[in-house]
Amino acid sequence: MAQVTASRSFQTTPLCPPFGSTRDTTLILLKPPSFASKVFPFEGSTTKRFKLPLRSFQISARNSASSEVVPVSPEDDPKIEEHLQHLRGVESFGENSGGMWSKPTFRRKTKIVCTIGPSTDTKEMIWKLAEAGMNVARLNMSHGDHASHQKVIDLVKQYNAQCKDNVIAIMLDTKGPEVRSGDLPQPINLVPGQEFTFTIQRGVGTADSVSVNYDDFVSDVEVGDMLLVDGGMMSMIVKSKTEDSVKCEVVDGGELKSRRHLNVRGKSATLPSITEKDWDDIKFGVDNGVDFYAVSFVKDAEVVHELKNYLKSCGADIHVIVKIESADSIPNLHSIITASDGAMVARGDLGAELPIEEVPLLQEEIINLCRSMGKAVIVATNMLESMIVHPTPTRAEVSDIAIAVREGSDAIMLSGETAHGKFPLKAVKVMHTVALRTEATIPGGQMPPNIGQVFKNHMSEMFAYHATMMSNTLGTSTVVFTRTGFMASLLSHFRPSGSIFAFTDEKRVRQKLALYQGVCPIYMEFCDDSEATFSRALDLLQKQGMVKEGEEVALVQSGRQPIWRFQSTHNIQVRKV
Repeated sequence: MAQVTASRSFQTTPLCPPFGSTRDTTLILLKPPSFASKVFPFEGSTTKRFKLPLRSFQISARNSASSEVVPVSPEDDPKIEEHLQHLRGVESFGENSGGMWSKPTFRRKTKIVCTIGPSTDTKEMIWKLAEAGMNVARLNMSHGDHASHQKVIDLVKQYNAQCKDNVIAIMLDTKGPEVRSGDLPQPINLVPGQEFTFTIQRGVGTADSVSVNYDDFVSDVEVGDMLLVDGGMMSMIVKSKTEDSVKCEVVDGGELKSRRHLNVRGKSATLPSITEKDWDDIKFGVDNGVDFYAVSFVKDAEVVHELKNYLKSCGADIHVIVKIESADSIPNLHSIITASDGAMVARGDLGAELPIEEVPLLQEEIINLCRSMGKAVIVATNMLESMIVHPTPTRAEVSDIAIAVREGSDAIMLSGETAHGKFPLKAVKVMHTVALRTEATIPGGQMPPNIGQVFKNHMSEMFAYHATMMSNTLGTSTVVFTRTGFMASLLSHFRPSGSIFAFTDEKRVRQKLALYQGVCPIYMEFCDDSEATFSRALDLLQKQGMVKEGEEVALVQSGRQPIWRFQSTHNIQVRKV
């Protein structure tokens, strides 16, 4: 089957796709039948000419190459990228890139969220994570204090100020109404059949009893309930209750450590979704200008409205990502996502409160729902769990990443792997490589048939659709100028095959766009002369190797806030660099 190819040189960072035409051009070469393959050069090519009104386009087509199966591991990453570079005829750009430890990498559209913790909270590690492919830095408020998180925020802001060709967004993840066991002087080894007690009395930590941080724990559980500890790593059945304790029998044993998460199968705690601690953390996020809140254990849309009203009263422009992780959230899924700016599929607690076989089905449903509503979606939890202690992933974990990418997730997330794991950089490199390789096999321009329902009454939806069709047909990248991020995120949800270069003169908008699939956000001051701004933007893309002289790009002028146009005027131009 004939496939379109092209050759370009480029200079870029992990965030941005390196050049204008995308998987329809170079990467489509990488479509062998097997997942982990390298495609080697071949000889012979034919030429086809497609004619459109008033114009003609020369496209080189070649037959598919044979393939050789090779393993995907961190050690393979440089070899894979070296061969990708060879296939594209790409020239390295030496040492003139921005930022420390920078090197050329290849376009990856799916973004990577990294949780920052003791393994990665230094300047050197944050810079290296950004080089390896991190797009969003996540602060897990379940651990650490405001001082430690302040340090990370300051370092990320320092990186963004120093690096002109890459940007890292900041996500604050609230603790939520988590039910956790108390502190233990040392881990306890639980064996099947053993009796163990959870008590609401504070400060208890013995070989057969431990405190719980939730005062209504006794009233929320019933005799016969299955209690899951640490996300299901251990399980117990409730045998009896007293006024202040719950006596259980261990079903599946293991090592119980301090502050382990507790779930009751099929039930959610009656705690409010946003606790008093969460409000303190949210105010901390407002003071520090974070980009996203990930709100834990959202059960209904009222929680989202309450938070958004508070942010509006503070004048804070922070997007709200709802974490779908409780049984109570599933019946209200549509209204919750409608009220939010995006969703996170938090599979750990979701699989503890619901039958585990439902999790992959819910993951796909949530991704499809978010995409149809124009919302960002993140897949999280256990993606490379084994790499917390091992230097290479399991093959099932590799497949898990590939599935999330194929299903259309905007971003994929690392938790303990980068927070306290032994191999944080290798984990990011594996995620980058697997996502990149998987994207190469996805046909360009596919989108759900009902995409954009939430934008139905806005002209921008039609122009985003046609800009996407133009990108897919002509193999062009798309250039958009935005002060709110609306048009760039809308284009992202349509998934054009070309790169989306989103120019903005608002630094906060640039940071938020770092989460959206396929968007390369670029900060540039706008001037009153639109033509001068367009020329500067194209010159910048050409200098950074993202587009090539003679290449055509689609320039979209649309969106909610007009720039250099009347409110009622929308247009798409095709320009040659």
